[in-house]
Amino acid sequence: MRFAVKFAYDGKHFSGYARQPGQQTIEQTLLDLLIKQGIFDDARISCFRTASRTDRGVSALGNVCAFDTTLSKDEIITKLAKGTSDVFIYGIKTVDCGFYPRHAKRREYRYYLRSTGLDVDAVLSAAGLFTGEHNFQNFARVESLKDPVRTIDNIVLSEKKGFLVLDFYAQTYLWNQIRRIVSALEKRGKGVLSNEQIRTALENPEAKVDFQMAAPEPLILKDVVYDFSFEYVNDYKKSLQSLENRIVASL
Repeated sequence: MRFAVKFAYDGKHFSGYARQPGQQTIEQTLLDLLIKQGIFDDARISCFRTASRTDRGVSALGNVCAFDTTLSKDEIITKLAKGTSDVFIYGIKTVDCGFYPRHAKRREYRYYLRSTGLDVDAVLSAAGLFTGEHNFQNFARVESLKDPVRTIDNIVLSEKKGFLVLDFYAQTYLWNQIRRIVSALEKRGKGVLSNEQIRTALENPEAKVDFQMAAPEPLILKDVVYDFSFEYVNDYKKSLQSLENRIVASL
């Protein structure tokens, strides 16, 4: 059978997501846990796949992976409850044999931007420029043959204990897209950029502009959403809130 599981982690404890020789990465830690608990023996044979490969330093409250196993759902839950790891697995769902976690309905990211010295209204007005469909060539690291056009459904701003919290909602993102957008928004809030400069960079992707990139540590993959719901362990919300609090406290 094939299962999807939801998991969380503090990105600052790892050397990035993808497996690298001699490095403690999120993917390797996750695989070590699953193999140690006897859920499967080989990542390739089990068709192990992940929804999002977060950058080094980026954390997650709701990333998703999928794999094939001969175990039942109850057996998996029991085994994972015994595991101790920097990766917190808290949700599970039986999925179709062809399920590929990258094909998600929506991805939600959260960025904690320090609000000191920021004109919040200016940031809010600039955030609206990024919603909808745009060519994000100037606001991402676009890989060769990759379509730079993406749609951001919404950017929601709120204030929390010295931070301006930016929540991004979209189906897919480009590499470094959110961190480059946040850098532009921060510059707008500090009066370094105008809305017109940001709009021009969006509307003229062929004219190369670099507004730099915000730090990775304040970025959190909040959730990956599908057309189904996961079954969660007890008190998972409390554990996730505690993890988020620890991440923010270290910023």
